[in-house]
Amino acid sequence: MPDLWSDLLACLELRRCPSVGATERHAVPPADADAVQEFEGPNLPLDYHRLFGGQILGQLVRAAGLSCPDKAVKSVHAIFGKEGRYEEPVRYEVTCHHEGRSFATLSVIARQSTVVVASASVSMHGAEDGPLHQTIADVPPLLPPDHEVQFDLLPWETRSVTDLDDTTAGEPEYEFWMRTPEVSRELASVLTAYATDLNLIGTALRPVEGVSQQGNGTDFVSAVTSHTLWFHRPFRTTDWLLLRQHSPVLAHGRCFGRGDVFTKDGTLVASYAQEALLRFKQDAA
Repeated sequence: MPDLWSDLLACLELRRCPSVGATERHAVPPADADAVQEFEGPNLPLDYHRLFGGQILGQLVRAAGLSCPDKAVKSVHAIFGKEGRYEEPVRYEVTCHHEGRSFATLSVIARQSTVVVASASVSMHGAEDGPLHQTIADVPPLLPPDHEVQFDLLPWETRSVTDLDDTTAGEPEYEFWMRTPEVSRELASVLTAYATDLNLIGTALRPVEGVSQQGNGTDFVSAVTSHTLWFHRPFRTTDWLLLRQHSPVLAHGRCFGRGDVFTKDGTLVASYAQEALLRFKQDAA
């Protein structure tokens, strides 16, 4: 997919939509229909059986940022409801429930026709000074170019030691470095949100002998049900970032994973967590 980078940037250029009447869209109109801002974005043209969750996450974060431009996204908690369809653009309905000098609280609904694809609660925060402290495990040096890896859905440089396609059992941990082409700072949180959806399920599968993330649809079926991100400090994706992931539990048809995002000098800039459906197909015997 040589044009994926251009396609991704295009799908993040959300356009503001004229608001349709609340009674046309909702059986019960919202209490303050005038507080709703609406945006629409195209879908990535992927050979994929549903919309990629990373696209929806990125567009959710982008819609929140456009709705409240004097503040930055501090946290977002997204729930995925129905599979999205490629044929129809996703419309993002952003409602501001509170906005003060420092914080704002939003909700975002991602909708196709009458179907809610995803919904999110978003917290925004204005720039503010304060004490600095972090407690983390050491960040290793940047891997050299001979550790380059390719992820079909990430159209930028990535490096890792571990092969997530390896079916040999291992610890439920994974980390990789990434760096995007030149892009504006305002897209850093958006592109990072997109990237964090990619391989937490693969991380959770690492202890399962004989299975890797390539087995989706054959050995197992999976679907992300919820995804949360926290952004701690400003950063750029044009500088190298380390995504460090761990999956502490896989049980009852679900898996859970979490991760942190670091700059090359070890500064923690973001964290994320995800729960997903993960059902193994029954043995034919």
